[in-house]
Amino acid sequence: MMPISRQPLAEPPTGLSTITRHLPAGGGVTAHRHDVHQIVHAGRGVLSVITDAGSWVAPATRALWIPAGTVHRHRAHGQTVLHAVGIPADNNPLGLDRPAVLAVGPLLRELIIAYSRPELVDTDEGSRILAVLLDQLRHSPQQALHLPVGRDSRLVAVCELLRADPADQRTLAALGADVGAGERTLTRLFAAEMGMTFPQWRTQLRLHHALRLLAEDVAVTTVAHRCGWSSASAFIDVFRRAFGHTPGAHRAAG
Repeated sequence: MMPISRQPLAEPPTGLSTITRHLPAGGGVTAHRHDVHQIVHAGRGVLSVITDAGSWVAPATRALWIPAGTVHRHRAHGQTVLHAVGIPADNNPLGLDRPAVLAVGPLLRELIIAYSRPELVDTDEGSRILAVLLDQLRHSPQQALHLPVGRDSRLVAVCELLRADPADQRTLAALGADVGAGERTLTRLFAAEMGMTFPQWRTQLRLHHALRLLAEDVAVTTVAHRCGWSSASAFIDVFRRAFGHTPGAHRAAG
């Protein structure tokens, strides 16, 4: 993953932190930062946010929390409708200092969509909507959809091999042989730099990839194959445990 510059950056083309935008498949928003916190939700499609610390991905049943000052960029997977809500930097209802993926129920979803109209900002109606939105946000559980990046060149090289082919079934020892690192060393690096085991990281990578493929209307069986699951049923089981519903239900909701 290419590093994101920490130099002062212009706002994205809209110049707004509260907005609704339509993004084509594969489109996105270039690296930028906001002076306010931001909640970003894909009313349609799948949206990812990328920082130097990794990437987070959110389908239509999730939202992305982006703290004020975080340099980030967005990428759309499938035809995507981006709804962004700006929250004053002195109001952090989640107490989080890094991006996160949050569960979005029907009420919170509608509040985000409603408040993402810039004309409501700084109006009495907008203030009432924002107050309820923040109350709902405080009760939104975080979802484990973060794909961290490493710093050690050997760890980065292994991760790039799997990013290029998420279906690669090689063991950590076999992957390490390709990059000149032992299994024990890589196991330690995954724990120290990623905060997770190698199997956990690979499952996260495959789920991220699966969400992108589903957004492109790829068949569930094909998604399972391309992401490295032994069967469609195995993929469906892991997907249901991660998101609370099947890939088919996910596609219908999107």
